[in-house]
Amino acid sequence: MSSDWGVLLEQVECKLAETGRDSRRLFHGRGRCFPGLEQVCVDSFFPALLVTFFEACDGEEGLCQALWQLVEARGYQGVAVQRRYLRGAPVRWHCGQPVAAPVARRGDLQFPLTFERQNVGYFLDIEPGRRWLEAQIRARAGRENLKLLNLFAFTCAFSVIARAAAELEVVNIDVNRGVLNRGRDNHIANQLPLAGIHFLQLDALRQFNRFDRRGPFQLAVVDPPTWQKGRFDINLHYEKLLRLLPGCLAGEADLLVVMNSPRHGEAHFRSLIEGADSRFEIVERLPQSPDFPDRDPDAALKMLHVRFRQ
Repeated sequence: MSSDWGVLLEQVECKLAETGRDSRRLFHGRGRCFPGLEQVCVDSFFPALLVTFFEACDGEEGLCQALWQLVEARGYQGVAVQRRYLRGAPVRWHCGQPVAAPVARRGDLQFPLTFERQNVGYFLDIEPGRRWLEAQIRARAGRENLKLLNLFAFTCAFSVIARAAAELEVVNIDVNRGVLNRGRDNHIANQLPLAGIHFLQLDALRQFNRFDRRGPFQLAVVDPPTWQKGRFDINLHYEKLLRLLPGCLAGEADLLVVMNSPRHGEAHFRSLIEGADSRFEIVERLPQSPDFPDRDPDAALKMLHVRFRQ
C-alpha cells in the first residue's frame, strides 16, 4: 500500500468520529490540498462507502482493505469502488457485502442512488446551496403563489428539499426524462405531495418559451453542466440563458446561480452575470462546503446568490 494513504486514512478516521449518518465526503483529493492524492475521493453513503479513483493508483486494493477496517466496526456494510479511468466508470464492491439499495441521507430525507452509473444521483458539494434554498423558502413560508424554477434539475434534489421545507410550486426542467423520473421517485420516496411539483422534459435554453409562462418565479436555481454534447456549453450558452431568465421572474426574485468549471474563475463568472442583465445584483458567493477544500478557490464550485429587481 502506498505510504501516501496514511494522510487519507487519518482524514477519513477524523471525519468518521464526528459524523452521523448524513452523507458527506470524507476525503477530497480533487481539491489538490493533499499532494499525491489528487485522484482519490471517499464518500460516505451509510451503510455504503464509495471510493472513487480518477486515475490508476498503486495500492488501490490495500487502501480499500484499510478503509474497510475503519468503517466495518461503525456499522458499514460494504466498500464500493468506482474507477473513473476505465471505460464506463464501473463500480465494484471490494469489501464487505454489496448494499442492495444505497441512498444519500440528509436529515430525514433519503435519495436513492445508482452506483452502476458514473453520477450516482446526488451531488454532495452543493450542500451549501441546498441550505441557502431552505433558508430562502422558510423566510417566505406562508406566502401565496410561491414558485421555484429548478433548471437542469437532474434528480430534483433541490425540489425535494424545497417541498420538504414548505408548500410551494416547483417547476423542474431537464432535457433527460430518465433523471426527471428519478426526481419524481425521490419525492415519492420521501412521502412528499406531488401536487404543484412539475417535471418537464425540456431544453432549458432552446425551449425557454415552453416554461416561461409558468411563472413568475420568486426563486430559481440555475445549475447547468459545464458541457453537454449538443445541448449546453457554458462558454456559448450561459450568458444567453441568463439574458432570458428575467422574462419569467417576479419583480423581486432570488437566484442560486452555479458554475462548476475549474477553468472559469469567480471574476469571470460575476462579469458574465452582471453583463447578462443590469438588474442582476450579486449578493454573495456562498461559502464552500468544508468537506470540499480546494487549493484554488477559483477552481472550486462557485455558488452565487443573485438578486433580481425589476
